[in-house]
Amino acid sequence: MPHLFRRLTALFPALLVLLAFSLAMPAHAAFVPGTEDVPLAPGLTAMAEDTLVFDNPTGRIVQAKASGGVDADAVTRFYAETLPQLGWARGKDGRWARADEVLDITIAMDAPSRRLTVRFQLSPRAER
Repeated sequence: MPHLFRRLTALFPALLVLLAFSLAMPAHAAFVPGTEDVPLAPGLTAMAEDTLVFDNPTGRIVQAKASGGVDADAVTRFYAETLPQLGWARGKDGRWARADEVLDITIAMDAPSRRLTVRFQLSPRAER
């Protein structure tokens, strides 16, 4: 047992240095899979296997999912504060619109796992 304690004590300074470096590194923003301009809310992890990206002459179509153990209200606030800064405007129907694109964000709680699932659907704006 004393041998194990000495080993752990010897590793402690190295762990502190690693922790200091990781805290000093800038956080890189993550984006919804298939996009480079729709940020992923903090606490969400992209579900890359559930991503569909289709690009055609009328625009891009992206369907993606993310999940996490975060609060639905926090995710809603994040997008309400962040998307307008990126040029998105919230419509009366709850969709976000920018230029020729529409973004639908659907938030659902999975009761058994207590994890939030967020679905993103980006598509060209319908001609009116």
